[in-house]
Amino acid sequence: MLTLETVFGQRIGGVFRGWTDKIHEINKKYEKPRITMSSGVKIALMFLRIYLILLVVLLGYKFWTMMK
Repeated sequence: MLTLETVFGQRIGGVFRGWTDKIHEINKKYEKPRITMSSGVKIALMFLRIYLILLVVLLGYKFWTMMK
């Protein structure tokens, strides 16, 4: 099995391991939301997600057409 240490070396792999461990710790801490969202907030967040995806698709399309 490949680990970060075997791929990047001992020192760099250790740094990346510390970062990933910290990210996992933060994700575990905030796994359950502490506040409740109203339906309006949920709808607004869904529209923002859709808008973000649309922007990324448009950016990818623009890149693709420029590279042709």
